[in-house]
Amino acid sequence: MKVIEKDEKVKIHLKINGKDYETEVEPRKLLVHVLRDLGFTSVHVGCDTSNCGACTVVMNGKSVKSCTVLAVQADGSEILTVEGLSKDGKLHPIQEAFWDKHALQCGYCTPGMIMQSYWLLSENPSPSEDEIREGLAGNLCRCTGYQNIIEAVKEASQKLKGH
Repeated sequence: MKVIEKDEKVKIHLKINGKDYETEVEPRKLLVHVLRDLGFTSVHVGCDTSNCGACTVVMNGKSVKSCTVLAVQADGSEILTVEGLSKDGKLHPIQEAFWDKHALQCGYCTPGMIMQSYWLLSENPSPSEDEIREGLAGNLCRCTGYQNIIEAVKEASQKLKGH
């Protein structure tokens, strides 16, 4: 096993929103910071303790809080951020539903909520309200009171069934 010196950088490869990236990082650097450095500013740093979910992305098909993943752990991974959801300038149905149902106010938690909703609906296309609440339990919002977010996920579920 190779020992990495304190200031030594490690080359990592990521596929983000379908595009390949190669970058050098310090072994202790968190994925959330690498994503932001690469220009994916929708991935927010909220708490650095995995409590708020503002940094949620989908990595290799799983929902992860990128503030708890070292960038070197993500080497070779496929990552989806909220920037990767829209296609040809058209919002993804989940993004549309959040807009239509007024499920955002300040917008800080919104990208993480949308990514968690994306993962939830990929796992369970027809969740009950209780399943939505449970699925979003690790993402905090201090503005909306959650009901509009729940309604947005319900609407997104219906929109996705129509596609």
